[in-house]
Amino acid sequence: MNYQWPPRGYYIWVSLLLIPLPGFGQRKSRSPLDHLPPEIEILTHFGERADISPDNQRIAFMDKSFEDACVIDLKTRVIRCLTCNVPGAAFLRVMHLPSGDYLLIGPESFSDIHNSRTKDNQLWFLNKKPGSKPQKFGEKMSEGAAISKTALKISYSITAAQDPSLSPGVSQLFVADVDLANSEARLTNKKMVYESRSKDCTIEAQDFYDHDRKMTFTCYEPKGLASVMTVDLSNGKVENMSKAPGTYNECEGIYPDGLYTNVEADRQVEQLGGDRGSRNIDIWKLRLDGTGKDFKRLTHFNDYEGFKASNPVVSTDGRFMAFQVARPQDEAGVGYGILLYRFQ
Repeated sequence: MNYQWPPRGYYIWVSLLLIPLPGFGQRKSRSPLDHLPPEIEILTHFGERADISPDNQRIAFMDKSFEDACVIDLKTRVIRCLTCNVPGAAFLRVMHLPSGDYLLIGPESFSDIHNSRTKDNQLWFLNKKPGSKPQKFGEKMSEGAAISKTALKISYSITAAQDPSLSPGVSQLFVADVDLANSEARLTNKKMVYESRSKDCTIEAQDFYDHDRKMTFTCYEPKGLASVMTVDLSNGKVENMSKAPGTYNECEGIYPDGLYTNVEADRQVEQLGGDRGSRNIDIWKLRLDGTGKDFKRLTHFNDYEGFKASNPVVSTDGRFMAFQVARPQDEAGVGYGILLYRFQ
């Protein structure tokens, strides 16, 4: 038998192997801040975890993790520190209450990143009057909270890290009212609305919608993955809205019509390459119709090596969102500036 070398079609086959797949693994080496589309503008060059006031006039944010809370007036662009009068302030989040006051989240003092973000994490009330001191609610909680845009109602989750009486892997979602009737703020009418009994789903509260009759929450899953979930507070029905197993989908920022939520998602990894999970994310918009198919990409920061966009919040009029520029190697929530995205 006669063998032919190279075999027929060899050069065509080799040539096909040498052609790079379009877009895969080819992140850009520049900064996304130098190539912003016209609908995005830089608001601050520092800060993280933005929260828009219910009247859309101000944005509260943290200057850094475990430090001070600030607020910026969107008209004057004047920044005011809310907690600089608190020695050793170590907060992680600041959010607006519809009363104009603030909800703070974080430990009483910083010990280390792990314990301060988990077992020592708690809820605080801060009066809007300048110079006010934070007040403890006396309630520990996991990660972030959801706050109604119109009522003094909040939601938060608890795990065994905050409540050692819970079995490992159990997480619970609560809804409570904020009572400001007396001189000291307190939580009332606390009610558990959902419980996960395994590490297959660790709960974090996100947003109220549909006139506070429903909520979104994130279900953190093994291997650093996550799903977008909703719960009907009237009947306890829970539904997976992202329906994308094997991927990362963390809901952040509800739209005023309640039909869509923003999602920190890793869907672009399919084209760009890299690890799945919270380190390679961009901001996507998901329709809450239960199909998990209507995803629209809003930011392209993860197209650039060493960058991602995260922590989006949507204004109550639906005209803009605030988010932060972040880096994949940092802890979740760490940011390096707040940006505005004007919807067209």
